[in-house]
Amino acid sequence: MFKLAALPHLSTRNLLGAFTATALCSMASMSSAAPFKNLPADQDAVLSVGVNVMAVKSAYDLEDSTEVRVLPGAFYDNNKFYVRGAQAGAYLINDGANQLSAYAKLAGSEFEPDDANGALQGLDKRKSSVEAGLSYQRRTAIGGFRAQFGADVLDNSGGNTGRLTYLSRYSKDKLTVYPSFGFEYHDADYNEYYYGVSDQESAETGVAAYKSNSSLNPYINISANYDFNDKWAGFANQSLSYLSNEQYDSPMVDSRTEATTTLGLLYKF
Repeated sequence: MFKLAALPHLSTRNLLGAFTATALCSMASMSSAAPFKNLPADQDAVLSVGVNVMAVKSAYDLEDSTEVRVLPGAFYDNNKFYVRGAQAGAYLINDGANQLSAYAKLAGSEFEPDDANGALQGLDKRKSSVEAGLSYQRRTAIGGFRAQFGADVLDNSGGNTGRLTYLSRYSKDKLTVYPSFGFEYHDADYNEYYYGVSDQESAETGVAAYKSNSSLNPYINISANYDFNDKWAGFANQSLSYLSNEQYDSPMVDSRTEATTTLGLLYKF
């Protein structure tokens, strides 16, 4: 019998990474067999590209907690591959009701010490990263339910995240609205990197040392798309995340919430 204790040299992240790779291989085999019958590639799928202006309100204790960014954006889905803003993926299963995909996306927070208040300026920089993982979505008559698991593939934090989300869709004329809400899990490695303060940092700066554990926090998101005509569309998004005690108790943090407001203009090819 296989025993986890027999592999003490493997970290939780490595085990989860191995599980993800195994799941990808297994689901890839399932996608070509019953009961799933994948949708054919949509030859009429529309590629939309444009520019987004984002106002990001950080929970970190910064001189100016809101940062404005200008980034390119893209949207495309042909039932085989998709791009949604900063996330791209490939469907392993897509029969219309069930969607299993492997994805990669930008993830994590950024902490720039030069922008922080007081002694926090002496802490180490925290970098955003790239997350890769699996996403499963089930479409029902009352909306969609999505479960995701991802790992930090650049090993900045070495952490893992999980998400459970309910999604819906409302359309009227040229306007389409996509509300969603759910819970996000961060493991101890993720939280330790983005919210922890090491003993060495504490000794050098006087900031209290802090060790964080895993956490679960709620979040809500609403997106809207408005088609001006056949070629141009406007895009807006508002997200809000409520920090758990494990994150909020960090001496690096002075707000319970993180929020991102996005306005964009898209051109459809």
